[in-house]
Amino acid sequence: MLIILILYLVLAFGLFLIPNKLSKYKPLLITWVQLGIFGYFIFQLPIISAGKILTISVEWISHLGLDLEFTLDGLSMIFTLLITFIGILIFIYARTYIKNYTGTTKFYFYLVLFSGSMVGLVLSSNFIQLFIFWELTSILSYLLISFFNENEQAQKAAFQSLFVTGFGGLCLLAGIILIGSVAESYSLTDWLDKAHLIRNSSNYLPALILVLIGIFTKSAQFPFHFWLLGAMQAPTPVSAYLHSATMVKAGIFLLARLYPILGATAEWTQIVPLIGALTMLTGAYLAITQIDIKLILAYTTISALGILTLLLGMDTPLSVKAALVFLFVHAFYKAALFMLAGFLTKLTGTRVIDHFGGLIKVTPWGFIIALIALLSMAGLPPMLGFIGKELIYEAKIDSPWISSLLVFLGVLTNVFMVAVSFLLLFKVFLGQSKPDTKIAKGNYNMLLFSPGILALLSLGLGLFPDVLTTIIEPAISTILADKIQIELKLWHGFNMILLLSVFTVLLGSLLFILMYKNKRIIKGWQRINNRLFSINFTRVFSTGINKFIDFSAKNTHFIQHGYNRYYIITIIIFTSVLLSFQLFMTRGWETNSSFTLRPFYISGLVVIITFSALMSVFSKNSIFTVTALAVTGYGISLIYLYYSAVDLAITQIIIETLMVVMFVLALRRLPKFTKLSGLSTKIRDAIIALSFGVIMTMLALKAISVDISPSISGYFVENSNLKAFGKNVVNVILVDFRALDTLGEITVLVIAALGVLTLLNVKKSKK
Repeated sequence: MLIILILYLVLAFGLFLIPNKLSKYKPLLITWVQLGIFGYFIFQLPIISAGKILTISVEWISHLGLDLEFTLDGLSMIFTLLITFIGILIFIYARTYIKNYTGTTKFYFYLVLFSGSMVGLVLSSNFIQLFIFWELTSILSYLLISFFNENEQAQKAAFQSLFVTGFGGLCLLAGIILIGSVAESYSLTDWLDKAHLIRNSSNYLPALILVLIGIFTKSAQFPFHFWLLGAMQAPTPVSAYLHSATMVKAGIFLLARLYPILGATAEWTQIVPLIGALTMLTGAYLAITQIDIKLILAYTTISALGILTLLLGMDTPLSVKAALVFLFVHAFYKAALFMLAGFLTKLTGTRVIDHFGGLIKVTPWGFIIALIALLSMAGLPPMLGFIGKELIYEAKIDSPWISSLLVFLGVLTNVFMVAVSFLLLFKVFLGQSKPDTKIAKGNYNMLLFSPGILALLSLGLGLFPDVLTTIIEPAISTILADKIQIELKLWHGFNMILLLSVFTVLLGSLLFILMYKNKRIIKGWQRINNRLFSINFTRVFSTGINKFIDFSAKNTHFIQHGYNRYYIITIIIFTSVLLSFQLFMTRGWETNSSFTLRPFYISGLVVIITFSALMSVFSKNSIFTVTALAVTGYGISLIYLYYSAVDLAITQIIIETLMVVMFVLALRRLPKFTKLSGLSTKIRDAIIALSFGVIMTMLALKAISVDISPSISGYFVENSNLKAFGKNVVNVILVDFRALDTLGEITVLVIAALGVLTLLNVKKSKK
């Protein structure tokens, strides 16, 4: 499994090494590699179906619980098969779709990494590792959505998706850390073993909410759904891949993965189905009045994601079974319809369905593919979608959680989906041809190959659904942590579920006829929607970001004013407040410091240092001021020397000497002191300086008598020669025990020196 991820990485970067003359073969190379990866997982399917689990663990940072862990079980098998198989068809489709675009290598690079990140995500069994892949999909989707970066709308949509999913990612990370603190591990195996402990922990509810926010943002649940609508700015291959098998399905995967760990609680069965039901109905309802074909499909995706979330939140074996079947149903018809939408856009130059009409004459094969895919979306026999819809109805009827309400919402949602399906079919293919719609002369029939394969699968698996049993049974067993056998068939006999299906189709057909025959109904419905849904989430998001930027600009102007004096004053005041708080909190600590003037030469040295410091403040001569500061610095070095801190004394002398030389050289070129501060400013500065000095003195006196932990000096003395082979303890500490700190200090000095050298060279070049 690790080799597969490395293969994705090598393939992505290897694309840049292929000569331009052979660039047309890049998508073919990717397709063959993707086919090989798909074949690998197909080869492992019998092993997984037998109930075995394949795991790989590579030691990384074990003491932090961070190892590279990969697991191929029933759940990850379903998603890897969908990601790789639909990925094959997407790359075949993209070869024709983007062949005339600029930057195709960059596009394939992003898309290969995106596919690899999704595979890595679903195979990960360490949740910190899973989070890394989770964020990679967000970043790569941002790059893919903004592929047409000269388009301002694409830039905004990409930023919007990154912001929303990035916010969700941070929440997810916080939730993972909370759960990890309870399980004392980030491994999937440990979380499963300690599921009962996690569910009964005080961290459960905050962790659940944080994790669900991450899942809901990724899977475009209401009210985070709006980013998915903006993602339509991406090229059609990206939209098809993102909506059917990758980005949005990552949230569904994680919901299923965490089901045995966080599920089966009152909080789970209340929050998850509620959000899922609201998203399900909202997406289907808003899809029916849209006129942009990609936007219609985007809203139906939101509805489908709501259905999947609802089913996984219902906490019954039937709901899990229905969710996994519907996962295939939606992936097949949605990828096919998006690729068909791209084909129609290339053919007509528009995405507005009112500009289509009579295209059955232009592309009969396109009509057949659309018919099969839309019938599956509507849930009509003999399509796989019909089986999925029947299972969903069965799960809702069986649900212990307000089943009647769920059935009502499910029927209403499917009525809208039936109407949307028929509207698309008739407006695009069976309506009257529009004289102002020009048909492109290019040959785009190759774009029908991939959606055609998916349409055949929707039909074939509807007629022979037992094929899916081998794939779905291990996944259900993984989620429910129990061996489950299922049976899929097209005909269940005459029962309540069949009556609900017939009622749904009849009501949806009636709604379609009313809307198709009477255009005023759609326009009136759109006006009602504008009033009912007056809140435009995209506009609210943009307004919020703009106001935040304005607020930040004002604060930046206030804080970053350019006056170094006020920067230093702010730092000193803030530090003084924090230290004062520390002194207040430790007011009960005893200080055993005693005051004495002995030895008198040290007391005299302190008097000289104090006098020199005062002289530097009141002096009006620059050379005298530098001299006074030098006396202060050298005096402090003598105090260091008296207390046997030879290294500090030498360092202080070197720095002080260097500073004096630099000041003298610089002051020769500077004007004389100028009076820039009034009396009140000087008094203020004096109060701040004295306050800081008093606080630091009190802190130092208190620190002398505090022994919070045993001294480590003995360790350095004992091990300096023994382990570091050095007799000078100070040198050993700097070079060995604190080697990284010393390296950091050296790095800072080198960078500063390079900066000074650069500035000097710039000055010379200007001359």
